[in-house]
Parts: sequence; C-alpha cells; structure tokens
Amino acid sequence: MSTSTVSATSAAPKKAGGRKKLTLPWIMLIIAGGLALVSLVRVISGANDLTSIGQVSGALQLAVPIGLAGLGGLWAERAGVVNIGLEGMMILGTWFGAWAGYQWGPWTGVAVGILGGALGGLLHAIITVTFNVNHIVSGVAVNILALGFTQYLSNFTFANAPGGSSKQSPRVEEIYKITVPGLSDWMATLQAKHWFFVSDLAGLIGGLVTELSLLTVVALLLIPGTWWVLWRTTFGLRLRSCGENPIAAESLGVNVYKYKYIAVVVSGALAGLGGVFLSIVASPIYQEGQTGGRGYIGLAAMIFGNWMPGGMALGAGLFGFTDSLKLRGGAENVHAMLLLLAILLVLVCAWQLYKKKHFQGALSGVCAGGLFLWYALTDAVPSQFVDAAPYLTTLLVLALSAQRLRMPKADGLPYRKGQGK
Repeated sequence: MSTSTVSATSAAPKKAGGRKKLTLPWIMLIIAGGLALVSLVRVISGANDLTSIGQVSGALQLAVPIGLAGLGGLWAERAGVVNIGLEGMMILGTWFGAWAGYQWGPWTGVAVGILGGALGGLLHAIITVTFNVNHIVSGVAVNILALGFTQYLSNFTFANAPGGSSKQSPRVEEIYKITVPGLSDWMATLQAKHWFFVSDLAGLIGGLVTELSLLTVVALLLIPGTWWVLWRTTFGLRLRSCGENPIAAESLGVNVYKYKYIAVVVSGALAGLGGVFLSIVASPIYQEGQTGGRGYIGLAAMIFGNWMPGGMALGAGLFGFTDSLKLRGGAENVHAMLLLLAILLVLVCAWQLYKKKHFQGALSGVCAGGLFLWYALTDAVPSQFVDAAPYLTTLLVLALSAQRLRMPKADGLPYRKGQGK
C-alpha cells in the first residue's frame, strides 16, 4: 500500500453510504448551536452552574480517563480486535501509576502506569491474536486477572507503606497545573455576569485555562494525534486495513499479526494512561475500585463516536458533563437537563417528520411532551435519577445514534495467518 493510496483515501469527499463529511466550519457551527441551546436552558431554568468554569473544569477531569479508554478501544478495534479488557488495563494503570508515583515522583508514575496498561494489552493480544481465543472471553479474563493481581500486590506493598493500606496507596505528589494569567480572571468575570451565550462561552474557555493539569493537555493532544497517525499515514492505513479485510491486507504484504499486536499494546497503554489520570490527577492516591467501570463507558463512547477520534471525544465529553452535573448542583442541574432533553427531542421529531419517518417522529414528540410536563410540574428530580443520569444519557445517545454506526468489517472476527491462500 503506497502513500498515494493513503492520500486518495484521506481525500475522499464522502463517507461510506454517500454521506458528506462534516467540514470544520460545520463542526464549529454545530458546537456554537449546542452552546446556544444550553445557554437558553440555563437562562430559562436559572441553573447558572450549567456552564460555569467549575462545571467545565470538572467535566473535563471526568471525561479525560473515559476518553483515553475510548481512544485505546479505537486503536484495537480499528485493527480488528475487540478490547473488552480496557477496564482491567485501566486498573493496572491506576495501581502501577500510584505505586511508582509515590516513590519516585508523578511523571515516573505516568510512565510506569502506561507500561502496566501496555502489559495488559500485550496479554490480550497474545490470547486473541496468537491463540485466536474469543475476544470477549479474553477481555473479561484480563479484567478479572488485573483486579486480582492488583489486590494481591496491594497486600505486600501499600499495606506496609506509611499512609497506605491494603486498599489504597500513600499520597502521590500532584502534577503541575496551568492557569493562564489574565485570561482566566477575565473569563471568570464574564461568566459571573450570566449573559446569554457570552457568559457560557466564557465559562467554557475559562474551564480550559484554569487549573489545567499538564497530563490533561497531553491527553487532549492524543486525540488529534491518533487521527493523524491512523488516517494520514501509511502505517495507519495498513493498521486499519487489518480491521477491514486482513486477508486482502496480507495479500498486499502487510504483516497482519504485527499490526494487530501494535494496536492492542497501544490500546492498553492508552487505557493505562487513563488509569494513571485517575490515581495521580483526579485523586492523587490509588484506591481499590477506582476505575468504577470507566473502561466500559469508554468503549460505549467509542461506539457512539462511530470508531472515530472526534466522535469518541464528544461521547466522553457528554458523559463527563452529565457526571459533573451530578456532583455540582445535583438535583437542580439535572432538573434543568430535562428541559434540554425535551428541546432536543423536539428537534429530533421535526427532523424525523421531515424525513417522512412518521412513527419515529411521533415517538420523539410524545417523549418530548412527557419531559416538558415533568419539568413543569417539578422543581427537582429524585436523588436516584441524579445518580443514574450519566448512564441514562449514555444509553439514550447510543440508542439515537445506533442507525448511523459502522464498525470495522473484520472487528472481532478470527484470523489465521495465511488463511486466504
């Protein structure tokens, strides 16, 4: 496969199925429209914390580990390997990151945590690629092994360390955080005025320039970096060919096993970095059960994003935003989200009717009416709904986006070297 083939593929004006790709101006317009809609809901509901600097900062911190897990899943599945083991690889990242971090500093912890996740990825690759075991079975096995292994190690390391126990590590030194002087204060002033759209935009920018961890910056750069490597290089084209048609790739001289191994090990390293973020940045201490299922949520974010880095980041950001709403303002913020969901369903209804999909449009309209009624007749939502809001939002978005999803054609399928001969 030549570089010219990569260029031709990259320059294709349309996606599969004849749909045009979204250009940057359209993406910016959609983001602006979404922000304007959230701003309208904030003004109507009076929930001014919806787009505050603290809310944006909290959402980013909650989204990063999910996004890194999703990015790891994307690398593996683009090469044709389903990676249910992301949760276990994150667990290895949290443990090894904290273990090395409290002894030799946070950046050493980052490196060792990435290595721990990569080892989990290597184990998954050996089981699935070399021995051709079912990918789901292998992923579950990796998760169980990682959990048991870290629990066993904690009894011999953290339990005897000052400030540690069998379920948590000593405190890790925090990674340096960036605040842009002047701009941060200006954004805080604008956000406090609660003006329509302007204050919301200020809150968004302020959250990105206030107390931002250097590791967060690294994580954000990995998203466009992944896109460039996988969609703009010969290496990326060959790797993706292994997930689409490994037999054809092999006939063109691609070492399919090698690329699958690389993809799954990188996948584990990225998931491990997500675990490191949890045990060094989000909370500078390792605690048993710290990942909380974020590996699985990252996989859901990747599916929502249609196996693309940008869409995956949007899915992770959505979950982080709703999870942050639960932590900041709780019932009031989630109550305001009822109004936002109702308006979105009205738009979905109008679009479905325009497409002459009358049943789907009517169903969206009925759901929108129910949400409007719920919002109008209540001042808050039950605490159980507040706790479940991030997960319900994820399920709803996945359900609405299911029709446009297209996974790599050979994703999860068994492959043996030379089977096409």
